[in-house]
Amino acid sequence: MSGVARAFARPGRKALIAYVTAGYPSVEATLAVAPVLERNGCDLIEMGIPFSDPLADGATIQNASFRALSGGMTPAKCIELARALKEQVEVPLAFMSYYNPLLSYGLDCFTADCVSAGVAGLIVPDLPPDEGRELQRFARPRGIDCIYLLAPTSTDERIRLVSECSSGFIYLVSVAGVTGTRETLPEGLEAFVSRVRPVARLPLCVGFGVSTAAQAGQVARFADGVIVGSSIVKLMEADPSLAAVGRFVAGLREALDRAGKGR
Repeated sequence: MSGVARAFARPGRKALIAYVTAGYPSVEATLAVAPVLERNGCDLIEMGIPFSDPLADGATIQNASFRALSGGMTPAKCIELARALKEQVEVPLAFMSYYNPLLSYGLDCFTADCVSAGVAGLIVPDLPPDEGRELQRFARPRGIDCIYLLAPTSTDERIRLVSECSSGFIYLVSVAGVTGTRETLPEGLEAFVSRVRPVARLPLCVGFGVSTAAQAGQVARFADGVIVGSSIVKLMEADPSLAAVGRFVAGLREALDRAGKGR
């Protein structure tokens, strides 16, 4: 079983994946929030490597990346942060990064350093699977899952390709847009998941816009997990004690558990 697969190991449990930006609002806050996320029911932590041109991210995460970069965060420091974080938590850790920082670092060195730091998966929004063979060549022999994205606009051919190339889980983008909190879930989301389900051999997790416990519970009725980022990033800034993050994540966990029992 891969490291990422451990997030889906408990039968009937819907996976809760929490996103944080490395170094935002500070390195200390990133380290402090990890145990809070785990304690309140997260199954996997997705840590974003800050990048200067985060095309898939909305204003909240763009601002977090800018602040982290201004504070001196680099991919190498993200590796060290991941290493320190894994000393505090047992849940799997995945990096979210754009491709350019990985190329600049060197794919061989980057994946080797990921393994040494305990990073189990990579999510690279601007790297389609048909262009990801070089990254997979270094990541897969080292046991690192490459997690690819699908959008509601994805063709049947793209769905088949992502299903063949992904490992760990498949990341379903709820909208053809960027990350960010939204008041309602998009129409057609359940139909989108249903279109991918017969082709997929991996868990299907929905992100981009899941902002409340009610929305998480709604998604969990037809998906295997949810990914929540912008709401957590906002709460980390608003409440440095992280008590609000803990309450919010506990509410998400409760909603997912109710949805899992209702199936």
